[in-house]
Amino acid sequence: MRTRLSLFALLLGCVLASGAYAVDDPYVWLEDVHGAKPLAWAKEQNAKSLAPLKADPRYQKNYDSVLEVLDATDRIPMGALRGRNVYNFWQDAKNPKGIWRRTSIASYQTASPDWQLLLDIDALAKAESENWVFKGSSCAPGETRCLVRLSRGGGDAVVVREYDLATMTLMEGGFSLPEAKVNLEYLGGDTILFGTAKDGETNSGYARTVKLWKRGTPIASAPLIYEGTKEDVLVAPMVFHTKEGSFPFVVRAVSFFESEYFAMENGKARKLDMPLSADVKTMIDGALIAVLRQDYEKDGVKFPRGTLVAFRDGQRPQTIFAPTARQSIEVVEAGRDKLYAAITSNVTGALHVFTTNGKGWSDKMLALPANGTANIVSANEDGPEVMFSFQNYLTPTTLYFDAGNDAPKPIKSLPARFDASGMVTEQFEATSKDGTQIPYFVTRPKNLSGPAPTVLYGYGGFEISLTPSYSANFGRLWLSHGGIYVVANIRGGGEFGPAWHDAALKTNRQRAYDDFAAVAEDLQRRGLTTPKQLGILGGSNGGLLVSTVMVQRPDLFGAVVCQVPLIDMIAYTHIGAGASWVGEYGDPAIPAERDYILTYSPYQNVKKGVKYPPVFFVTATSDDRVTPVHARKMAARMLEQGHEVWFYENTDGGHSAAADHRQAAEMWGLSFVYLAEKLGLKN
Repeated sequence: MRTRLSLFALLLGCVLASGAYAVDDPYVWLEDVHGAKPLAWAKEQNAKSLAPLKADPRYQKNYDSVLEVLDATDRIPMGALRGRNVYNFWQDAKNPKGIWRRTSIASYQTASPDWQLLLDIDALAKAESENWVFKGSSCAPGETRCLVRLSRGGGDAVVVREYDLATMTLMEGGFSLPEAKVNLEYLGGDTILFGTAKDGETNSGYARTVKLWKRGTPIASAPLIYEGTKEDVLVAPMVFHTKEGSFPFVVRAVSFFESEYFAMENGKARKLDMPLSADVKTMIDGALIAVLRQDYEKDGVKFPRGTLVAFRDGQRPQTIFAPTARQSIEVVEAGRDKLYAAITSNVTGALHVFTTNGKGWSDKMLALPANGTANIVSANEDGPEVMFSFQNYLTPTTLYFDAGNDAPKPIKSLPARFDASGMVTEQFEATSKDGTQIPYFVTRPKNLSGPAPTVLYGYGGFEISLTPSYSANFGRLWLSHGGIYVVANIRGGGEFGPAWHDAALKTNRQRAYDDFAAVAEDLQRRGLTTPKQLGILGGSNGGLLVSTVMVQRPDLFGAVVCQVPLIDMIAYTHIGAGASWVGEYGDPAIPAERDYILTYSPYQNVKKGVKYPPVFFVTATSDDRVTPVHARKMAARMLEQGHEVWFYENTDGGHSAAADHRQAAEMWGLSFVYLAEKLGLKN
């Protein structure tokens, strides 16, 4: 499977910060992620923030409520279709680190599937005295063996072990790789393609080589298939197993949004005639399926950006689906016989199934509910089966099974986690500074009279769309207490395809912040909330969003929750995996781009004497993608300037800041009690 997030899945790793770029930065010492002095500072800040927050009686109620939902045994066990089985990773109160398991496709459709335990991560961690966090698996054709990824503490760097599905044990002497940022795929049952940063890394900290490793041979003798440059983002293998056979490729990401693709033939990589803007999603019927991020012309035929196309080697591409200006192709996946795509119109989705006779493509829309997010859960590359899901802000997730006849039927539904009968979701539009209309969703009590405590959430980057989703946390801890929940679909995201994203790219970044501020102002204009009642929340790039808008428009907000953020945008390329994001933000080493970045970078623009809303930074020591450096430095600078700052750095969890359900319950329990206190949410 390859989706819009596929590049994120490949971009795993970190680069150590040197500090050489900011010799005048008084807080550069906090960049020593695991240093004794920075860790002691973080521990001190944790103690100052956690004690008063946990003293609020609502914290324990929040914690218990979140954990109850996360550990509930009536959750939908979302799974991956592989051959005759469905594979699932499951965490609950008895299995905090989780179990990896499988069941037959037929059994999975029943109310109580007959699960076969494959790997108990808690038992493995205890036996090996390691803090293992399960990071996924990929299996060989025919379901013989699988490659299992294990992280120490939840970071992106992983140890790879091979698992034998016949004996149901981790193999001695199987394919294994030491801890590193790695990408690997089975080519056949006894051959893998792999890239590891230990063999040479890019400036972004990712592997820049792909090698072929045959079972029974030493890894040191694995022949090199392709090597990129240090300036690339990464080089990684990409293998598609189809009914016609297995097809190996190498992808060279020359920037975050531009890639070259190579077919592997006779142990060598041959470059394919494809535009750099082609984002390959999957393969079917001998064709690579991609979304074009830029306009493309071939043999006099024009293909607009955002179009879903099929590339056959040596031929002009075929158009599969050309979206309108208000549509976006969100997820694409191929089954054995059909191609599926989740496509949104004005930020709500539908599912399409495409088939081809080699000359053209037919398009059929599947019968699923409207006014929400329809998504692809898994398509079976070895069979006709496919699974879908549907949800929105007030409708719990339902899982649909399609046996291959384009007639999806519901097989599992998530029970309601809060009473939504007295609530409503509405879609509005705000007018941004340049006149662009920015859609946003408001979920609130129907009988609301007057302004109320409100949380505004946003992301606005990397062409990631925020489509309607069911949140037990917001439902139980916020909406059920009379609060309002808002999601803004600002530029920089993918809600209307590549053009919506590119409108806020690099030196146009300010548009995303203007859009977010416009939504905040529109909420207040409509009388839904007031500045002192409006809180904002965002993580990662969304953490950059909320910290930037906090600095630029402190008058609009009453509180900020800033999770695992980027903040020091002058130094970001030297911190964590920051060098890989130059295609999104620009390069501070280029004077013109540095000058622009300086106009908004929160770390450089926060000032003493300005009244900012109180801010709660949430981060994790083990986050080796963004790292805790940004949150630490911003918190330290704001504290020195006399602002109200709350800070929590979890040891585990990686970029999600939580490695298990208990850590997630703590993080969200703290966040919601903080928002309730600062925004005046009652009871």
